[in-house]
Amino acid sequence: MTIFRWIMGVLFGLTAGGAVLCFVVFMVFDINVWLDRARSLRRGVYLVTLFWFNIEVWGRVVYTLVHW
Repeated sequence: MTIFRWIMGVLFGLTAGGAVLCFVVFMVFDINVWLDRARSLRRGVYLVTLFWFNIEVWGRVVYTLVHW
């Protein structure tokens, strides 16, 4: 699970950093395309976070059922 956590952490960091960077570019230059990209990357952050949470929870459930 440690490798999985590292992969999810890197994906989270890249998408969150990209979303922040796109939002900053939108704030500086006022180009709406960058706001759309920031929103898209923000959804990616939610996706990565919820996927990680699901795998962690269901992984513990399966581990508990197997070792009961």
